[in-house]
Amino acid sequence: MTVSEADSRMTPRELRADVPALGEAAYFNFGAHGPSPEYVVEAASDYLADHEYGSATTDPYGRAFETYETVRERVADFVGAEPAEIALTESTTDGINRIAGAIDWEPDDVVVRTDLEHPAGILPWKRLEREGVEVRVVETEGGRIDREAYAEAVADARLVCFSAITWTHGTRLPVADLVEIADEAGAFTLVDAVQSPGQVAMDVSAWGADAVAAAGHKWLLGPWGAGFLYVDREAAAELAPRAVGYRSVEDPNGDEIEFKPGAKRFEVGSTTPAAHVGLIEALDAIDAVGISTIEDRVASLTDRLKDGVPDDRLLSPREYESGLVTVDVDDPEATVERLADEGIVVRSLPHPDGVRASVHAVSTEAEIDRLVDALAAEW
Repeated sequence: MTVSEADSRMTPRELRADVPALGEAAYFNFGAHGPSPEYVVEAASDYLADHEYGSATTDPYGRAFETYETVRERVADFVGAEPAEIALTESTTDGINRIAGAIDWEPDDVVVRTDLEHPAGILPWKRLEREGVEVRVVETEGGRIDREAYAEAVADARLVCFSAITWTHGTRLPVADLVEIADEAGAFTLVDAVQSPGQVAMDVSAWGADAVAAAGHKWLLGPWGAGFLYVDREAAAELAPRAVGYRSVEDPNGDEIEFKPGAKRFEVGSTTPAAHVGLIEALDAIDAVGISTIEDRVASLTDRLKDGVPDDRLLSPREYESGLVTVDVDDPEATVERLADEGIVVRSLPHPDGVRASVHAVSTEAEIDRLVDALAAEW
């Protein structure tokens, strides 16, 4: 049964019960991968089966294109955009790369990022260094960005890329303010928002960024492969993707390439909508619980976790900002392995040197207590 076929409201406990992977293990790795509810997987697999088994009698292209539009409208509604501003991608990394490949870079152009970025927000710019692009890194402290240092760095930048919620500390960066500073400098703004949808309210229009990349396989509990990219209409008009196909142009047989308006120009060719069909079910489930309910519960559970962590060991803010909680331990890899042996799933980080627990609304107080007791052996 899908969420839409059931009661429109749902509790976090009921959502948890729908996720087969969340059995006896205390799972705290939603910031990397959120296991999907059963109906999410069924929606994706049923679509794929119907699409393939019925393809001899039903136009598979026509059905796929109708599905693309349905998904685009649903995602747009969830993130506060217009459907024409949404491109369907595979992942956040995919979305960031599509933007990186759509700008006509020149030697000595400047890209600015923070030192808090995931490799998704690092590697595409490192690749551009081969073409003479300068990559400027804004150093931060404790997951916080110094606005004066940031303003100085972006003063002559072509593009700025930063995260809405940092994967390293779980801090929330002041997106709208950072976008405004970059706008005043004439820089294109690209936000990595993958840690936002599913755990906090999200409104890309209020952020004002030129582009926002995200995906549904973390806090949204959607399938892998269900990414999405927001691109402002005016910003999209100035972008010419290097990857081009029949889905990205007005007339695939035209003498000249005329890109489709808006974000559709970033969609290239034949891709299965199956993962994104699953994403619709995941979005419905999150909406059934309610973002405000999710955020309130995550705040309560992270407070409970942080109460058991000494000040000198807590690398994330003491006050709630997100469900990502990073803790200093002497040997992160060994700690991850030891906790896994106890049925507790966390992950290590390359920086800062610690372990990160991702607390979702579907987590329980009992699991938090198990984690606190297990970490107590570290201090």
